[in-house]
Amino acid sequence: MEFFKIRRTIPFMRYALVFNVVSALTFLAAVFFLATKGLNLSIEFTGGTLVEVNYPEPAELARIRQALERAGVKAEVQNFGSSRDVLLRMPPEKDQTSEPLAQRVEALLRADHAGAQVRRVEFVGPQVGRELAEYGLLALLVTAAGIVLYLWLRFEWRFGLSAIVANLHDVVIILGCFAFFQWEFSLAVLAAVLAVLGYSVNESVVVFDRVRENFRKMRKASVPEVIDSAITGTISRTIITHGSTQMMVVTMLIFGGPALYYFALALTIGIVFGIYSSVLVASPLVMWLGVDRSQFVRPAKKTARGEHEGAVV
Repeated sequence: MEFFKIRRTIPFMRYALVFNVVSALTFLAAVFFLATKGLNLSIEFTGGTLVEVNYPEPAELARIRQALERAGVKAEVQNFGSSRDVLLRMPPEKDQTSEPLAQRVEALLRADHAGAQVRRVEFVGPQVGRELAEYGLLALLVTAAGIVLYLWLRFEWRFGLSAIVANLHDVVIILGCFAFFQWEFSLAVLAAVLAVLGYSVNESVVVFDRVRENFRKMRKASVPEVIDSAITGTISRTIITHGSTQMMVVTMLIFGGPALYYFALALTIGIVFGIYSSVLVASPLVMWLGVDRSQFVRPAKKTARGEHEGAVV
């Protein structure tokens, strides 16, 4: 199905170098923020105690920090969802359990403000957090390796390498945004990153499949012309697919509440950059790696009479 059909091929590959310079600069900025600021890992990865407190009116974070500091309680204090909800993240301590700590924190906060109410308490041991971080990294590596293997078998090694570079570009951009703004990186966000890997590769497969088809149909066209035609021919499909997905994700972002906010935010960033990388990063890389028609169309064979048979595709 197509909402519109572009009759004239858009010369994307003419500006391939510009697109990839922009991608390289964005990638390097993301790596810089990851290296200097790091991810604001949730308690699921770091271990410790998480306490969610609700106030009947907008909470004064500075006042809450001072009340905890006076009592000798180390905690990160931040708003959670709304100005009346506060999230306290406390690092793990020896022989510390969640219930006594939650009761102590609630008593301290109520002494400072009578309307303070503890709504949720979570405790994660440091060993569990370390294992979750290791398993999360392993999941990313296995997913990336699976994508490369799939594209290598379905198309050719140049396509697999280009797709994984583009997909890892999306992942690093997401992580860089979370590092720069110090948004909380939780298991839900990790799930969104893995979803973006699979979602982005789907767009790459669609474009690559059209490239392969065009090599067989456009016998006299150059490689850039073949790739430009493939991208132009899939634009309508890209707009329909990504537009529909983005509407659902934005709905989660706006109406999903605090539990889905960062999950939806990671998906939003991933979808936007996924379109860009699949079309304007992966495709130029395939071209620069030396893809050509001979990899998809075998030369004509001579018959017993010395005549040439048609090219085999």
